[in-house]
Amino acid sequence: MDMNFGMRAENRKLLDRVAAMVRDEIMPLEEEYHAEVAKGDRWQYTERQAEILEGLKARAKAAGLWNFWLTDGDRGHGLTTVEYAYFAEEMGKTPLAAEVFNCSAPDTGNMEVFHKYGTAKMKKEWLEPLLEGQIRSAYLMTEPDVASSDATNISMSCVRDGDDYVLNGEKYWASGAGDPRCKVYIVMVRTAGADAPRHRQHSMIVVPAGTPGIEILRPMLVFGHDDAPHGHMHIRFTDVRVPAENLLMGEGRGFEIAQGRLGPGRIHHCMRSIGQAEIALEKLCRRSLEKVAFGKPLAKLGANYDIIAECRMEIEMARLLCLKAAWMMDQGDPRAAAPVISQIKVIAPRVALKVLDEAMQMHGGQGISQDTPLANAWTWQRALRFADGPDAVHRRQVARTELKKYTQEPM
Repeated sequence: MDMNFGMRAENRKLLDRVAAMVRDEIMPLEEEYHAEVAKGDRWQYTERQAEILEGLKARAKAAGLWNFWLTDGDRGHGLTTVEYAYFAEEMGKTPLAAEVFNCSAPDTGNMEVFHKYGTAKMKKEWLEPLLEGQIRSAYLMTEPDVASSDATNISMSCVRDGDDYVLNGEKYWASGAGDPRCKVYIVMVRTAGADAPRHRQHSMIVVPAGTPGIEILRPMLVFGHDDAPHGHMHIRFTDVRVPAENLLMGEGRGFEIAQGRLGPGRIHHCMRSIGQAEIALEKLCRRSLEKVAFGKPLAKLGANYDIIAECRMEIEMARLLCLKAAWMMDQGDPRAAAPVISQIKVIAPRVALKVLDEAMQMHGGQGISQDTPLANAWTWQRALRFADGPDAVHRRQVARTELKKYTQEPM
């Protein structure tokens, strides 16, 4: 079957506009934006932070550079998943860009859920303001007391009581839940016992942030950083009552919804990783030409030619695999696409980490300091090897798919 990894001409022009805004308008403000976090309450946006972020969002929105992720709706640009992958790569080159274009996680996945599975009321109350970039959201799945890499272990209790469901339990790594603009959670819960089929025991429910009984216990630290004011929070639910109508699609449909949400999101993460790798390679090359040691530019010392070449080749391989996964999603069979998505979910952060590590090495002590963005980028790429499933789980899926070609035994 022929695979087309290309882009329509009109969308190539659109991508060029995004790339220009990323480099010329967003990247020059990143350092100032992040410096504001240390001023005052870390979990509130300073006046200058809000001015930078909302100003950039307003410019992007006015220019029609908005909601690219919505590949099959009338509110986006009608991009294929392959085409959107190129946009995600450009947005991955700097941390603020995804939100500027209203394409940031976890909102894109949550908007996808509301768009595909939400009621008319949910779309009005939550999807509309999310599409407009007026609020943020969080997705709550991982739990502290179970091995959440096997999502059938998810244990948060969700019990029907009259016209409500009552939730009890804890979630952590709730990305975005620390943001003061976060107004709604989509929560994976258990609604059936062990006697129900394994993948019919869980459901997803919409919970307004601030509902009585919700307690934010702490921000989770990633290598010592709290990622304020976005945050990845540890949250306790104690007798939290939610209207029964907030359950998405009915009891037992949680895994079905999760797969519809996570597949595209994993590709988006991976293409953003490739964007990070590209920026790191650019910094590596510039540094190697500008700095002199032992009478020569760094590029001409040691194995640096080989290092640069290997980085370029690995980025190209990762990009092609990601585009293949995106193309398979566009064919409309998520099950067939899943093994390739698992492959790129392992490969993309691995490649980005390698390139970032080499870029840090080329910068010497400066590379691991606050004087470059490299160390912070490395931190989040390393964390991405856990987000949306750890490497080991994805490698298991790849191996099972491979072994099934040669045996009838369950893998």
